[in-house]
Amino acid sequence: MNSLKEQIREIEKEEIIKALKECDRVMARAARQLGITERMIGYKIKKYGIRREGQGVRSKGYGVKTELRVKSCRGEAVPRPSAGISPRYK
Repeated sequence: MNSLKEQIREIEKEEIIKALKECDRVMARAARQLGITERMIGYKIKKYGIRREGQGVRSKGYGVKTELRVKSCRGEAVPRPSAGISPRYK
């Protein structure tokens, strides 16, 4: 039996995935549809590990790591920045 917190997390994750699919992965539109901020949807995508299916990038032998690609307001695909030091500080 799942706790109430686990059930809420699962429902929230499913609603975010549904909104992203309906909005062609445009986070700003999905956030508006859900009634939350863009910052909050970005946080929750990261928190729940929501990834786009089918776009695999090999990681260090641990299987396939996928990236979520979002679209900018202009409809262009924008890759998520990789973790680590910003090129500006190298």
